[in-house]
Amino acid sequence: MVSEVAQKFADDGFAAVGALIAPGDLAIYRDIYERFLSGDIEAGDKRSDLGSHVPRKEGTRENITQIMWPSALHPPLRELPLHDRALAVARELIGPDAELDFDMMIHKDPHTGVPTPWHQDAAYWVDMPDKRAVSIWIALDDADVDNGCMWYVRGSHRRPLRPHRPTSDGRNIQCDCSEEEPGATPVPVRAGEAVAHSGTTLHYSRGNTSDGTRRAYILNYRPAAMIRHERAQGADHGLNENVRQVRNSDAAEN
Repeated sequence: MVSEVAQKFADDGFAAVGALIAPGDLAIYRDIYERFLSGDIEAGDKRSDLGSHVPRKEGTRENITQIMWPSALHPPLRELPLHDRALAVARELIGPDAELDFDMMIHKDPHTGVPTPWHQDAAYWVDMPDKRAVSIWIALDDADVDNGCMWYVRGSHRRPLRPHRPTSDGRNIQCDCSEEEPGATPVPVRAGEAVAHSGTTLHYSRGNTSDGTRRAYILNYRPAAMIRHERAQGADHGLNENVRQVRNSDAAEN
């Protein structure tokens, strides 16, 4: 029997999945997160700026800090409770063969105000014969519209991928969409709570215009056979070379 959350995920392309980090454990994750941001845990070329197409304010290292593969850079992350809980959710949503493909941290400092461009994750990925995938976005701070909670376009996962193009500096990708798109929906969540979305669901978040920080940790899952398939093609989501470009032929501009 399909659960209510799994049915919503199948129907809408996204679903709030509740708390995955207990209140008492949030400090542990925040401490690791801050060690990445400070450079105490060195990220090297796995650290980049998702908002690099917009001039940075003085004293700001990145508009939107993205760190790929934190669990590879700091393996103790995998031993904490979140990974088991998120895997259980992923298997509920896309099937029992789901495994962790990659993870990332995305951080927005107070008053940076730079939106994450609209996109579909699958545009970054090589073509897959089995397109099942789920990204589980976990808030380490309360996330609302003003500090950068996720927005999704309901039902967009059922339609073809949109053409994607490089951002103006060529370091990330984007597609045409807006908050006025029919079905566009913000999904505020509390610290420790998560929202899951399909690889083909249109999504974005506003820039952080609040006084507080917005820290998010994202775990991405797909069938184990498809992880082997993409690795065989050299696609590892930045583990060896962190280059962000359109790889999916269905998202290429004609």
